[in-house]
Amino acid sequence: MEDSLGTLGLALNAIVLFNTFYMDQIIKRMRERGLPVFPQDVAQLSPFTNLHINMKGRYAFELPDLPDGLMRSLPEPE
Repeated sequence: MEDSLGTLGLALNAIVLFNTFYMDQIIKRMRERGLPVFPQDVAQLSPFTNLHINMKGRYAFELPDLPDGLMRSLPEPE
């Protein structure tokens, strides 16, 4: 039981780190392009979302060749 909880904690920490990193990259890109980034909007962001994480099924661990050492492409700011 304790091993399962430790594994769950590790998975949660990895997801939060991943989300935080990519949210930071998107905010930086928006600021570089002169788009407005309001502190009150940034304060509402949460790294605890997991809809983009495949919790079941097959996993591919081949990393694409993306710029800046990123593992997935960033969406273009609107």
